[in-house]
Amino acid sequence: FKQKTAYEISTRDWSSDVCSSDLEPPAASAKTCCTLRTRDYLIAGTLIILLGGWLFIDLPVGIDAPSGERPGGRAAAEEASSSAAVLQPLPAVPELPSAKVALGERLFRDARLSADDRISCASCHDLAGNGAGHTPLSIGIGGRRGSLNAPTVFNAALNFVQFWDGRAATLAEQAAGPIHNPLEMGSNWAQVIGKLSQDAGLVQAFSEVYPDGLTSANLADAIASFEQTLLTPGSRFDRYLRGDRAALSAQEQRGYKLFLNDGCASCHQGVAIGGNMFQRFGVMDDYFRQRAPAVPDQGRYNVTHREEDRHVFKVPGLRRSEEHTSELQSRVDISYAVFCL
Repeated sequence: FKQKTAYEISTRDWSSDVCSSDLEPPAASAKTCCTLRTRDYLIAGTLIILLGGWLFIDLPVGIDAPSGERPGGRAAAEEASSSAAVLQPLPAVPELPSAKVALGERLFRDARLSADDRISCASCHDLAGNGAGHTPLSIGIGGRRGSLNAPTVFNAALNFVQFWDGRAATLAEQAAGPIHNPLEMGSNWAQVIGKLSQDAGLVQAFSEVYPDGLTSANLADAIASFEQTLLTPGSRFDRYLRGDRAALSAQEQRGYKLFLNDGCASCHQGVAIGGNMFQRFGVMDDYFRQRAPAVPDQGRYNVTHREEDRHVFKVPGLRRSEEHTSELQSRVDISYAVFCL
């Protein structure tokens, strides 16, 4: 093959639309052109733009969602900046068997689930208040301080995982955690069933709801069933999302607009306005820079032992957030959320 010069380009006979193999200087003929014509450039450019846009939209915002979960993407964040579609009103409270729900509530308030018969689920999850604790750290048996504040139980059924580090996949699985935690209830299923089996009325209630009666699985299921009913629909914000523009004041609507435009909804989204993805705590700054290293601060890392999960937590839901005193939330200024969630 002869060596080409800088001037040698392919030419095309426009009348026959057949490429010539002759190489000419560009000024040799008004009919010369590059092999890729303007039309070819346009087609190639369009394909590149479409492919790039697809990749951009498909990038997830959240971190390490369990298999099958896609908590969100940049498309959701962009949509949130211009509309409320990324936030949805809470669904209605599910209709579950009333006897099972009543049994679950009874167990939720039963201190016999703890080793010293003094701590119940309701001790750390105040149903008359915020559904969580009122101290930065939860207090368990013998006055022992927990490692983190208890998350609110209100709307917890809508979370994609349970606990701040996501170590429980379901409410029933979560119910077993505090019972076995030495800093919380410090007990186990054998001890709990041994005490509850002495209560004839409770044993009868279990036999009426579950064919196999009082078991650890049924204990957890009953508590989880009750917690499924702890949704808080009907807020003014829900009415606003459903189209009632008068439900929020002008100031609250300005606050909501800031919430969307500033990108808060890229993490706090969905029906619970959070709770549907993991995210690194301290996105804008190193939150842990001024803190001594602690095991609870490692977050999701304690479950997966992957370095990329260090300091990663489940995003808190902002429903009823004005009532929360969480260790994870108390240091974050949420005054922008001036609307009623």
